[in-house]
Amino acid sequence: MSGTVLKAGFIPLVDAAPLIVAKELGFAQEEGLDLELTSAPSWSTLRDMLAFGQIDAAHMLSPVPVASAIGLLRGLPRLNALSVLSTNGTVIGVSQTLAADMAKHGYPFDFNDAARAGAALARQPRPIRIGVPFLLSMHASLISVWLKATGLIEETDFQILAVPPSLMANAMKNGDLDAFCVGEPWGSLAAEKAGSVLILPGTAIWSCAPEKVLAVREDWANTNPAVTGKLMRAVWRAGEWLAQPGNVTMAAEIMATKGELGESADMIDRALFGRMRIDEQGSIRNAPDFMRFSGYDNGFPWQSQAAWIARNLAQRFGLDVATAIKAAHMSFRSDLYRQNLAGLNVDLPLDSAKIEGAFAEDTAVAAVHGQMILAKNHFFDGQIFDPGKIFA
Repeated sequence: MSGTVLKAGFIPLVDAAPLIVAKELGFAQEEGLDLELTSAPSWSTLRDMLAFGQIDAAHMLSPVPVASAIGLLRGLPRLNALSVLSTNGTVIGVSQTLAADMAKHGYPFDFNDAARAGAALARQPRPIRIGVPFLLSMHASLISVWLKATGLIEETDFQILAVPPSLMANAMKNGDLDAFCVGEPWGSLAAEKAGSVLILPGTAIWSCAPEKVLAVREDWANTNPAVTGKLMRAVWRAGEWLAQPGNVTMAAEIMATKGELGESADMIDRALFGRMRIDEQGSIRNAPDFMRFSGYDNGFPWQSQAAWIARNLAQRFGLDVATAIKAAHMSFRSDLYRQNLAGLNVDLPLDSAKIEGAFAEDTAVAAVHGQMILAKNHFFDGQIFDPGKIFA
């Protein structure tokens, strides 16, 4: 069956699964889409492919649409996040030398204590060189808020450097980096083949960070409303399928053969289950909720998440914080999410913004269909981001 051709791009990462599953299991076809997927070698390449119309949609870092709204992508069209493709899924690793020194300074490698890990890392020689896949990324935002909370100063005490995910292991092995934050399977690959040690999942810094989004050009979404809705529904159904534990092994096989990751289904399976092999000796740590594609409020593009990202980017790049926050919140299209998914009995919150960091546990709140559960939303240092005044 043929359908409307829609070209989408992705980076070979486990969290590209919703787009790959939408194509391979026929969710896109059921919506009348002929989904063509293209992998890109780097985030800058993928961003430009989307911006210049080589593709219609992309598996994208959540801060990139925000960056386009606040003026950090000058010369490129505005990008929007239609939905959150995945929550969490990043891992932080260090060299064996740093790991040994952190152990001396009391870090027990329990894989969950960001405060103790940060304190131990802060004792290391400076500047600490930390690789992330892209400077406009949740990886960089998490590293920035984490290490600044320990008293370290960005650029002076630590440097965030852009390294494509597939090159992270080699950069660690060659001594070009002291540490990294990256998505799977590239963190596990650095641990297993480059002698790195994984010390934290991203969830230890922010329990429900919006990691990747389904991004499109704003003008494309406005001129293709029907196709936009079909894409959103196909990807939502793929996320629902991925959220079922019984589908994880099949998902890993699909990713290993169709996701162009070049790694084993076993490694991908461990990432999907949050069972992380943290070093080359095979030590295992469990990371609950390591990567989520659906359930709770996952998927909903919260305007408060866009505002938090905008604040972080403004602070890092020297922009006016208030102006950036006000410009950014509508880059996360909660309006289109409500419009295009309403017919699927999706849990929809009454509001499009919430207090980030306010929920130490999963919390029931009022919703369009009565009630829904918001996932645990907690920052390691107890920070609270209240956008209420901004959106009043």
